[in-house]
Amino acid sequence: MKHSRTSGFFVALPFLLPSLIGFLVFSAIPIIATLLISLTNWDGLSQLTLTSDFQGFMKDYFIGVDNYKEIFTSTEFYQVLTNTLKFVILYIPLMIVISLCIAGILNSKARGVGFFRVVYYIPVITSWVAGSLIWRWALNPQYGIVNAILSAVGIQGPQWLQSPQWAMPAIVLASIWKDMGYFGLMLLSGLQGINHDYYEAAEIDGAGKVKRFFKITLPLLTPTLFFVLIIGMINSFQIFPQVMIMTPDGGPGGSTMVMVERIYKYGFTYYKMGTASALSWILFLIIMVLTFVQIKLQKRWVNYDN
Repeated sequence: MKHSRTSGFFVALPFLLPSLIGFLVFSAIPIIATLLISLTNWDGLSQLTLTSDFQGFMKDYFIGVDNYKEIFTSTEFYQVLTNTLKFVILYIPLMIVISLCIAGILNSKARGVGFFRVVYYIPVITSWVAGSLIWRWALNPQYGIVNAILSAVGIQGPQWLQSPQWAMPAIVLASIWKDMGYFGLMLLSGLQGINHDYYEAAEIDGAGKVKRFFKITLPLLTPTLFFVLIIGMINSFQIFPQVMIMTPDGGPGGSTMVMVERIYKYGFTYYKMGTASALSWILFLIIMVLTFVQIKLQKRWVNYDN
């Protein structure tokens, strides 16, 4: 049996090698490299080659955990973390609710649902560059369509991207527009996986639509909701293109400075690769801890009984 497993491994190895090599070259080695760079003050411009002396590099640039100390003692880091958490808190609930509404529409037999199935997914396949530029125009306080609509109903629209209070909600609005079709499709698959016998039995017992939703749909949809929550949280901690295009300088008063935006700035604008790598590892640890907590808490609310 042991010989059979060994021989099976060597038979499969040639087929696995392309993926393994790609993983090592493009994932594993860069991950290890960023950990080492986070312990240096390398500027990212000094030439490095594959034949560079590792000991010489570390001798010239090694500073230990000074980058981490500088990050955790700076006020900017806590502002960036607060902004990122603000985005997560605003984005996750709204995204789930809107995506659930979209999934409900797609799962229904309402008139015109076929057209809606085509239209709702267009933002997902639209590039963030194009989408962000559209939202910059739409949210322009002078001639943007959003404020024009608000003005038509007697509401004075805010300054949006020029306002410290409204810049982050504007980013959230654009992000939900972009992602609702993607998560809506996930929730649609969850809805279609629910056994219709439950609904028929509840209808015979006289349960209305609202009661069926909260007593049947929502509990049986929790595994899909849990998956959407995990993916949405990871994505929301890594927001970048919409922030860079809609508020390229971190927003008014730094109101849209977020983790990945700071990583990019430190690495490719300030040329502090050590600080950028340290921020990357801090972001990784934050996401890992929050994901672990959610996995532990799922036992309290996720229902896997079908």
